[in-house]
Amino acid sequence: MKPDGLEELKELIAFLKENEIAEFDLDRGDFKVRLKFASAVVPPAAPASGLDLVSLARLMGLSQPGAAAPAMAVAPLAVDPASAPSAGAAPSAPAVEAESLHIIKSPIVGTFYESPSPGSSAFVSNGDRIEKGQVVCIVEAMKLMNEIEADASGEIVKRLVTNGQPVEYGQPLFAIRVS
Repeated sequence: MKPDGLEELKELIAFLKENEIAEFDLDRGDFKVRLKFASAVVPPAAPASGLDLVSLARLMGLSQPGAAAPAMAVAPLAVDPASAPSAGAAPSAPAVEAESLHIIKSPIVGTFYESPSPGSSAFVSNGDRIEKGQVVCIVEAMKLMNEIEADASGEIVKRLVTNGQPVEYGQPLFAIRVS
């Protein structure tokens, strides 16, 4: 990237932050940029006005004098405050652990699936009795389906994640009452 292109990119970032634009894609031939800003809860904003898009297009050198501004995908960040975790809220897993239940945790980062294929029944449900080594779910990582086995025998008390949810290494998946 040329030094003048870097300066344009800095100006673009400042413009996007100033106008509270959360995500932006730019495709100029062989040059592609995707900007995504993570921020605190931002109130839903009105869509960017035509003037803002024209200014942005001129800033990036995308419009010619007298030409219409190109169509751009501009999406202000809209987060539902009710779904955002509050600072004092305790995660559900420690609350379950307080009941002295055994927690089956994800051994890898990936996507949690409760069943072997869409439309088929879940490996386990609340109230099911499981044995050590029994498959309880699948965690997909890099297009590989990894069967997750129970590391203890007992009864499923609670599934702590939802189907299709991304999970982290060590994230609690199930709470079981060991027997």
